[in-house]
Amino acid sequence: MKRFALHWQILAALLLATLTATAFRGLFAAEEPPVFVAAALEACKLVGDLFLRALKMIIVPLIVTSVVGGIAGLKEADGFGRLGLKTLGFYMGTGLLAILLGLFLVGVIQPGLGSDGQPNAMIREAFEKGTGVSDGDFAKVAAASGNVPQGKGIWASVSGVLRSMLPENIFAAASANDSVLGVLIFSLLFAVAVTRLPEREGKSLRDFFAAASAAVSMIVHWIMVFAPLGVYALILPVVHQSGFGLFASLGKYVITVVLALGLHLLVTMSLILLLVARVSPWRHFAAVKQAMIMAFSTASSSATLPLTMECVRDRCGVSPRVTSFTLPIGTSINTDGTALYECVAVMFVAQVMGVAMGPGEMFFVVVAALLTSVGIAGVPHASLVAILLILKNSGIQGAEAAVGVLLAVDRLLDMSRTAVNVFGDTCVAVLVARSEGETVLDGEQAAT
Repeated sequence: MKRFALHWQILAALLLATLTATAFRGLFAAEEPPVFVAAALEACKLVGDLFLRALKMIIVPLIVTSVVGGIAGLKEADGFGRLGLKTLGFYMGTGLLAILLGLFLVGVIQPGLGSDGQPNAMIREAFEKGTGVSDGDFAKVAAASGNVPQGKGIWASVSGVLRSMLPENIFAAASANDSVLGVLIFSLLFAVAVTRLPEREGKSLRDFFAAASAAVSMIVHWIMVFAPLGVYALILPVVHQSGFGLFASLGKYVITVVLALGLHLLVTMSLILLLVARVSPWRHFAAVKQAMIMAFSTASSSATLPLTMECVRDRCGVSPRVTSFTLPIGTSINTDGTALYECVAVMFVAQVMGVAMGPGEMFFVVVAALLTSVGIAGVPHASLVAILLILKNSGIQGAEAAVGVLLAVDRLLDMSRTAVNVFGDTCVAVLVARSEGETVLDGEQAAT
């Protein structure tokens, strides 16, 4: 009997978890859930946490072995700077396009206004009362925010990213595991140093890291065997706790974000693939759909990195050299969906609070969203702290309470924007590969 492809297994687990959680809520909504339901939810939380831990456990070894093995295998670093400039340029360009699209849609739809064209009184009351999240919950989100300093201005955010690129202790940076930027920079420097060594020493290190990369890839395959179970365990408690009724009062805001993310993925990035990379957007989407489903399920681009690299390398046909260089960088600096979301969220809060945003204020929001999205932790809800930072620097009152209310509907939006982030990473990898003269998505690979 033919085994179902991994992405179908993950999708089936996602749907089954949603149905199970909905059944639990429907059967036991009016009373205390029985012991077996509480036990099932706790078991799912444990299994989901173990699955995420396994994925995060392999991130640092994967980055170090793939980056050092890929670049050191070149035996020279003449194209290293060129590759870096292309990667950075594509990432920043697509991020800017995403923000401008979000700014346009939030201005057209105006989700913060009611049917009478005035600020939505119900949501404004929620903002002013600060409902939706406890101080303890927001503290947990802030603690997971990675490189984004709180309440110190945009320059502090930029300087924090720059400092994280050169950590004082590389082992401490690796153990933190929420920001891979410092580990990536060290791996790049080490790989270039290997290319400068005499042939004998250099060959020994190249052989070691090539073998280590193959071993790490094998571990990734082992972890992916349990992906459907992990996705089921992650999704069931979330849907059981949140349900679908909480989207009613913020429905217009949710629709705006989802529509903007969808247009960026299906229109903006697809046109870039078609016109710039000269590849079929549909075939590219088919090649990376496993990584996108995983990103949507985990809401973590960092946890999805092993599968993303596998899809781009094995299914898109991008060389290990480009894959190991562009994708780890993208996990840290390419956050199209996050940047778009930050812009929409800030403008939404401004509309609800009745704050007029002129061209100067909008320009600040665009620049701030682009800068704060760089280096933000690849973990669920981390972008909410960046939103708080922008709101405070924009002079909008009640920023903490507003972010607390947004947290109530953030899980679905977080999952959606993470999928867009990962799709953007894969697109840039293909763009860079094509600019380097590589043949990608040749049909056989995409159908694998």
